[in-house]
Amino acid sequence: MATDYDAPRKTDDDLNEDSIEELKSRRVDKSSSSVDVDETEQAEGFELPGADLSGEELSVRVLPKQADEFTCGRCFLVHHRSQLAKETNGTMICTECAA
Repeated sequence: MATDYDAPRKTDDDLNEDSIEELKSRRVDKSSSSVDVDETEQAEGFELPGADLSGEELSVRVLPKQADEFTCGRCFLVHHRSQLAKETNGTMICTECAA
């Protein structure tokens, strides 16, 4: 059993004061107080400051695959040849996927 060393310790007197009936009533109280919260509904009202990117235009320069690069057959990412772990039946696998 894991021990939380930061938690306050109870003495023997404190342990004897907690009766089984009291513990059962605490458990019932905790379960009755839980409320079903829809996470998507809660997230709709949450807005990050400065997160409005509707007026932004992104420009990214895309380069074609170079001669010293390959596309991994598992993760489909383009890697440098130095990341090639193995080639099986013409399918190249990167070192991350081979691990």
